Amino acid sequence: MRPVTIAAHARAIVFAMGFATAVLSACARTTPPPTAAALARLPWDSVLARARGTTVVWRMWRGDPAINSFVDRWVVPRLLSEYGVTLRVVSGQGNELVDQLMVEKESKTAAGTASLLWINGETFAALRTRQLLAGPWSMVLPAAAFVDSASPIISRDFEQDPAGYESPWGTVQLALIYDSARTRTPPHTVRELAEWIRAHPGRFTYDQSFAGVTFLKGLMYALNGGVETYRGGFDSTRYLDGRTTLFAWLDSLKPSLWRKGTQYPPDVAALHRLFANGEIDFSLSNNQNEAVTKAMQGVLPSTSRALVLRDGTIANAHFLGIPFNAPSAAGAMVVANFLLSPAAQLEKQRPTVWADGTVLRLTSLPAAWRVRFDSVVNDPRLVPAESLRAVARPEVSPKYHERLQDDWRRMIR
Repeated sequence: MRPVTIAAHARAIVFAMGFATAVLSACARTTPPPTAAALARLPWDSVLARARGTTVVWRMWRGDPAINSFVDRWVVPRLLSEYGVTLRVVSGQGNELVDQLMVEKESKTAAGTASLLWINGETFAALRTRQLLAGPWSMVLPAAAFVDSASPIISRDFEQDPAGYESPWGTVQLALIYDSARTRTPPHTVRELAEWIRAHPGRFTYDQSFAGVTFLKGLMYALNGGVETYRGGFDSTRYLDGRTTLFAWLDSLKPSLWRKGTQYPPDVAALHRLFANGEIDFSLSNNQNEAVTKAMQGVLPSTSRALVLRDGTIANAHFLGIPFNAPSAAGAMVVANFLLSPAAQLEKQRPTVWADGTVLRLTSLPAAWRVRFDSVVNDPRLVPAESLRAVARPEVSPKYHERLQDDWRRMIR
């Protein structure tokens, strides 16, 4: 046996150290970061410390310049300066989020590509069913103490219990939009709306996107005994009965719709353009305040106003979720908590910013904050809060939305 020289021994030690380093590096790459559920068991100060210096990738809908501006120009710099969290926003919504996370789960990716998601309803149901969300975590956010948890709109997401797997951050209510200078006596009920459409052929339509389906779903409620008919989970018999009544109503009006119902605008932006150009007399929005915000931005006529039908209009909350494999769950929790803060909730509710409704229980806030919120919602161009509450109807099982969307595209469009 040849004796081991000092040089050979040294080379062996260097090799062993290099191999160990490589193994440790590989382990680091495959060791999953702490989940939101694990972080929820720590003191909030520990979450803040872990979040500092991290980057949070947030997948969200990027289709509205006003929302993009609020996030990019107001939220992003404050998170960095106050918490040391870099927020990077990328586009993503609905099935895109579900598909991406399914790919990552099947590939056993330790750390995913995003740490925060903007979700609600159908997407939340799909993510929860497939175990793609981390949680529970939202109940430990300090700002969660101010959330209006007694509200049926905020405490349920399409009749689903968020169960700590998502944090609310805004509310909206469907509304028609009309030009008060052009249409001086708008309809106020579903029956009056049908009469108006027949009396003004070619001047009404609705879009094919989420807002349009929500409008149709609200009509289905109103034509079939109200939202109570559909509460308590999806029922195929109730759905088919309701769909039959709704589609008969739509078919009776089809010859009086824009382009006789042979075409429908693809989304709300296209619907707004038709309205602003004077081709139709009504637009619609999932945000009851959008009539004012878009008028202020010059997108819609300055005399645009919102209209909520007395039969009831659908209201819902939108939420933030954290993926099961979020690379920076601590940073995501800090972002969610910041977006629940009175400052962020007030800013996004301003008509000049976004006019998105707050999820906070204002009576729980200090008096100074209540005064600030009051100054925002008292704009005479907005639908009064009392009027909105009187006709607000909660969402039901997301299966109704999915089926109605699919069946409308197959049978009506």
